[in-house]
Amino acid sequence: MKEIEISKPIGKDLSREEMLTAAARALGTAPKNVAVCRIVRRSIDARNDILYRYRIEAYAAGEEYREYELEEYKDVSSAEPVIIVGAGPAGMFAALRLLMSGLKPVVIERGKDVHGRKQDMAALSVSGKVNPDSNYCFGEGGAGAFSDGKLFTRSSKRGDIREVLHQLVKFGADPSILVDAHPHIGSDRLPLIVENIRNCIVEHGGEYHFSTKVTDIGKNGDGSISVHAECLSGGTGITFRSRKVILATGHSARDIYELFNRKGWSLEAKGFALGVRVEHPQSLVNRIQYHGKYQPYMPTAEYSFVTQVEDRGVFSFCMCPGGILVPSATSEGEVVLNGMSNSARNSKWANAGVVVSVEPGDMPRYAKYGPLSLMHFQKDVEQSMFRFSGSMKAPAQRMMDFCRRVVSKDLPATSYRPGAVSAPLHELLPEHVSWRLKLAFPEVGNKKMKGYYTNDALLLGVESRTSSPVRIPRDPVTFEYASLPGLYPCGEGAGYAGGIVSSALDGIACASRIAASLSE
Repeated sequence: MKEIEISKPIGKDLSREEMLTAAARALGTAPKNVAVCRIVRRSIDARNDILYRYRIEAYAAGEEYREYELEEYKDVSSAEPVIIVGAGPAGMFAALRLLMSGLKPVVIERGKDVHGRKQDMAALSVSGKVNPDSNYCFGEGGAGAFSDGKLFTRSSKRGDIREVLHQLVKFGADPSILVDAHPHIGSDRLPLIVENIRNCIVEHGGEYHFSTKVTDIGKNGDGSISVHAECLSGGTGITFRSRKVILATGHSARDIYELFNRKGWSLEAKGFALGVRVEHPQSLVNRIQYHGKYQPYMPTAEYSFVTQVEDRGVFSFCMCPGGILVPSATSEGEVVLNGMSNSARNSKWANAGVVVSVEPGDMPRYAKYGPLSLMHFQKDVEQSMFRFSGSMKAPAQRMMDFCRRVVSKDLPATSYRPGAVSAPLHELLPEHVSWRLKLAFPEVGNKKMKGYYTNDALLLGVESRTSSPVRIPRDPVTFEYASLPGLYPCGEGAGYAGGIVSSALDGIACASRIAASLSE
């Protein structure tokens, strides 16, 4: 096998003949003797000419080649049940792995199914009415279902990413995600994929229980775990029992952290990041990233950056090219923003979180809350934004005005549907976050992205749900929770993932450990 790199200008297709010719040359044979020739990675290089760079694998006749194949799902109608709390990426992919292992996933989700939750999200955007159990964070598909569907992770140690990507393609994603360096699906296409995953799980004997909110978890005398839940759609409560439970509740399930804290179970304060959503005209980002060479047939430009300001990281987060801003509050009286993009990424705005790392020791006045210290800090910042605006409107400020500590006289148009209100974000944000952002924006504009630092950019507060501010500790080998053996803290909500792919991989890992444990 040989690996080959081929470059082509964006807008000019790489033909099969070109691939075979390059493969034959690398293998030292004729094109007819090339048995397999396939693209394994495609990335954009905009440093000089705007190019696609392809990495190709080529196999000569007689060389061993094995196509990646997913394991088959088994009929688990009569199999041992494993409870999964949460139907986000960690929960869904844990359920699929359990099907492969011959175990029955029983998925409990406080929110509605992926289509039903859209009504609640629309009400949140239009009227500011928050359904605390069905919103942009809670419901089938989790927060990732409506945040662009970015599918890359910086960690190569979490597991085999191919299982996640091939599963997504199996359920309806474009096969291009298998080769793109920065794959994404789009919030318009993800709901159908999520629904297809659920249908597969149910068809093979698994169960889903929507609008079912967990209220307590406990150990039974026989060693099994009871999960008590409230049926939000009406009726009485319900209790589920299983020897194994996967807890995949997401980074915003504060009631779960509070439940565990009341019980005296082990929790840890965990660093997270907090800042603002930054919205630029997409045309400006295109000009910057393509050095003025952007053409309409080119992919919508994205960006990312990391810098250090006084021993704390300041970085872009969840960048949504051609995207829109959405309200992600999970309770009344708070303003929280997130971003999303459809598959075409064709909005006239680009947005990204720009956030500052926050560690438990940074907030001594919250130490009285113990392991929930940063959760209370996070909540207070979100509520301060609401108190200023008095609604779901986001406190906002032009970028250069923010850095000069001047309230903006007017604001540019924004994609954020509830609207924005001019505000002194430099005062509303915690001081150690505000001044680091003040130093970071000019640096990014001067050293990394010429033109980024502009008063045409709008800062909106607050971006605070970057990851969980609490970790539920687990055994590094078995993944079990020491305070309740048989419970497996999983994904973003437990503090072990950050994004769709890493959460899915963690769900797979937890399910695999459960399968191994039950087979002993």
